[in-house]
Amino acid sequence: VQVMESGGGSVQAGGSLELSCAASAYPMGAYSISTDCLGWFRQSPWVERETVATIDSTDGTLYPPSRKGRFTITKDNAKNTIYLQMDNLNLDDTAMYYCAARGHGWCLLDPDSFRVWGRGTQVTVFE
Repeated sequence: VQVMESGGGSVQAGGSLELSCAASAYPMGAYSISTDCLGWFRQSPWVERETVATIDSTDGTLYPPSRKGRFTITKDNAKNTIYLQMDNLNLDDTAMYYCAARGHGWCLLDPDSFRVWGRGTQVTVFE
């Protein structure tokens, strides 16, 4: 399995951005994108890798409390793609954003539980 992120860029504070993550070369073991858990994570020089959102095999979603409300994760099984809609962005959202696949139908918020990672896409928020 491979995952590749796209859609990053520079956006003014208060603006919106949508990231995409295309998954290829499924299945991973017994899993396909429709039965796997995938997630979005981010990391910056001043913040360690943290979970942004996850989506599981039933399209159930998990968000850390600090992210709920501004970020929305969705999945399109037909396109083998997940998305991250980010609204009302602020300067603290500046980071490299990564997509990952877990190889399990259910999600955990722990990034270490994910097996396959993309190379990331940079999001920069300016005033």
